[in-house]
Amino acid sequence: MVNKRLWIVFSLLLALTLVLAACGGKQPATPTEAPTEEAAAPAEEAAAPTEEAAAPTEEAAAPTEEAAAPAEEATAPVEEAAAPAEGSETPAEEAAAETEPSARTGAWVDSLVFTVQEDADLAVAQLEGGDIDIYAYSVSDPELFKKVKENPDLNYAEAFGAYTELTFNPVGPEYAEGELNPFSSAKVREAMNWLIDRNFIVEEIYGGLAIPKFLPITSAFPDYARYVDSVRSLESKYAYDLDKAKGIIEEEMTAMGAELVDDKWTYNGDPVTIKLVIRTEDERKEIGDYVANQLEAVGFTVERMYKNRTEASALWIRTDPAEGQWTVYTGGWITTAIDRDQGGNFSFFYTDRGIPVPLWQAYTPSEAFDEVSLKLENNDFATMDERGELFRQAMDLALQDSVRVWIADQLSFSPYSADVSVTADLAGGISGAQVYPYTVRRDGEEGGVVKIAQPGLLVEPWNPLGGTNWIYDTMPQRAAGEFAVIADPFTGLSWPNRIDKAELDVKSGLPVTKTLDWVDLTFEDEIVVPDDAWVDWDAENQTFITAADKYTETVTANTKSVVYYPEGMFDTVTWQDGSPLSLGDFIMGMILTFDRGKEASPIYDEAAVPDLDSFLSHFKGVRIVSTDPLVIETYDDQYALDAENSISDWWPYYTYGQAPWHTLAVAYKAEENKELAFSTDKADALEVEWMGLLSGPSLDVLKTKLDEAAGEGFVPYAATLSEYISEDEAAARYENLGKFYDEYGHFWVNSGPFIIKGVFPVEGSLELVRNDAYPDPADKWLRFSEPKIAEVTLDGPGRVTIGEDATFDVAVTFEDEPYPADEISEVKYLVFDSNGDLVATGSAEAVEDGAYQVILGGDITSEMDPGSNRIEVAVSPLTVSVPSFADMEFVTVP
Repeated sequence: MVNKRLWIVFSLLLALTLVLAACGGKQPATPTEAPTEEAAAPAEEAAAPTEEAAAPTEEAAAPTEEAAAPAEEATAPVEEAAAPAEGSETPAEEAAAETEPSARTGAWVDSLVFTVQEDADLAVAQLEGGDIDIYAYSVSDPELFKKVKENPDLNYAEAFGAYTELTFNPVGPEYAEGELNPFSSAKVREAMNWLIDRNFIVEEIYGGLAIPKFLPITSAFPDYARYVDSVRSLESKYAYDLDKAKGIIEEEMTAMGAELVDDKWTYNGDPVTIKLVIRTEDERKEIGDYVANQLEAVGFTVERMYKNRTEASALWIRTDPAEGQWTVYTGGWITTAIDRDQGGNFSFFYTDRGIPVPLWQAYTPSEAFDEVSLKLENNDFATMDERGELFRQAMDLALQDSVRVWIADQLSFSPYSADVSVTADLAGGISGAQVYPYTVRRDGEEGGVVKIAQPGLLVEPWNPLGGTNWIYDTMPQRAAGEFAVIADPFTGLSWPNRIDKAELDVKSGLPVTKTLDWVDLTFEDEIVVPDDAWVDWDAENQTFITAADKYTETVTANTKSVVYYPEGMFDTVTWQDGSPLSLGDFIMGMILTFDRGKEASPIYDEAAVPDLDSFLSHFKGVRIVSTDPLVIETYDDQYALDAENSISDWWPYYTYGQAPWHTLAVAYKAEENKELAFSTDKADALEVEWMGLLSGPSLDVLKTKLDEAAGEGFVPYAATLSEYISEDEAAARYENLGKFYDEYGHFWVNSGPFIIKGVFPVEGSLELVRNDAYPDPADKWLRFSEPKIAEVTLDGPGRVTIGEDATFDVAVTFEDEPYPADEISEVKYLVFDSNGDLVATGSAEAVEDGAYQVILGGDITSEMDPGSNRIEVAVSPLTVSVPSFADMEFVTVP
């Protein structure tokens, strides 16, 4: 690193020009599983990683796995780092005041057309030729970025939420057929951290548009800056060391009974073969080849299995890992919204609570790691100091476990036509932004068509309970659906969309703060769960269990969330088949939060058990206080660090998409009869089709079940739902669904601004048309200004005398103007010696707006040895959740 060097995290070479769609202005997902492989913990949709490539969304989500607890999309634990003064206007609110009103409702454009383009160079050529308008993919090619920047007809959005890793098959020591799996050994997996030269990958493969990654937290998010001292220590400990990796691998392989013959590992006379699944669509092809070379260098035989997303998913997601059809996968993920609390990523990526697929069910973390991960997932701590201790333990244990070896945080961009405005999220880019469907438009006009290309589409079956979590599928899903709250594209804080207001009571002493005025935060010494609250589910009798039924003593909770939906909502919000939203849609979501994980359920799924167990470990109860307007109280021990992200809304947006009760009822009948299954795990076990509500062989089965349900007047979970769903409603719903299916040919019924009109799996295309019945003004979300990512410079003496004071100056600016001190949460400094060991850390002192000082006293420098040292500062603004860094070197002399 160079002295006095400006280092804006994730802006390397990028002069941030996120274009927000505010009447021609500029723009913003899920740890969606990406923690779509958005990856984010359940109940944390907005920040969940997603599976990109297969991507919690695996880029993928979660983590996109969308990571949101069933029907509780907006409850992601998130932290607030010291908020602006309560009641003050945020940049988003200021921008909203400047927006010109419009009479249009719903979407700005008349239709969206999604197509597939795997090659980023060809996509840019299509943009230049006017064949597409947006390439919604996280590109990390420095030469292509230069080309886009130099073209006045193109624009781009930057994002910091995409990352790559190696996923290992942990089953063993032998597979079912007797072959040895080296990566069944945690020590061999851990050694892969020393075997991989992340700096080489970042510089030679990504061309500098990436940052080395060692942990399941993102360099551009708050937790990285919060625990940067521990992060830096671990990065130093696990830095590239081929000899160390080779020695550990040799010791472990020998202990497992393998022999090194002519520099090749063998087991029972056969070569130990690593089946490396290498994604071919992006930099992961080169990464895979590099990893294969490194594995061969330490004696392994490597079978390089080059696969696209669909072919790879069929192996690493769909197969039983005990079959040994693959050993290592080059994974890619995207967190689709700023994740202010990434504590849930440990649980998502390393335990069986992540995704209900065979690989995750094979994870067996140590008891200590599992316990720490669960506590962080549930925010089971009383203070931030306690959280810090848990977090540091989790980071250390994650590297020891290493079912994933992290490679790089990408500095990516998504190019688009200059005559289009679209919202991008600082984490998830365009594809991950929850508000993009509401803001995408052609500049200066209403209506028209916007053509969006992605590297994939319709990658896996769509169903809301266990379907695809790929970012390529999540993006069009979000245009068809809608959330109760929407993640701020710059801070990750939730804004109300469908709800009116909320209240949050928190147990006194817990570290929860608030920033926005739509939530009322109060603290109570004790929060008692009322006797009539629903606390569990009786799957056999299909009724809720109340607190009075389950408990003999008073039960308390850490939080009480009260969500208020607007009066008349059930008259104004309709599903896309014309059915009015009803209370039954909410109750169905509550039931399905429990039912599939209960053995007595007709649709019991073993893969749903870990998620349910995790949920019940913190959930204390839910109560419907009023039905019109709808008011719901939720009692829980889990909380987010931000009040805005602690609200349990129970809106019917499930982990993998939105759905009304009647489409789920049809799907329920198909699974109950063992003709289809929601999860891939259960589909494989039953040897039936993985359920898809949008396309594929499932549609014929679902149509038959729709006819049956209509004929019977079927109400699922009738012992409970019949109190909320009348015979007339059921009849009308099924009739509406039948007409919808006749017109559109699928069952993906949502309530968002677009309806999926044309589905073309063979061609890889989707057509979405504007939902004329969508009630909200088109300009509702044209409210975000340019994100204030801080620019940081560090200056000071290059030579420091041991035992004397040394002063370093920190300048923090935005667009060459001083950054207001009241918009900065913290300026933290760290000092490292020549061995990379942390020798001092603390907070810089504010001098004035944009100016800070770090004073290393003689008591600190007297403990330093002669030689080269490095000082680093981490600046955490309040207006964006992306920290900025700067560093410089100095020499200590006697």
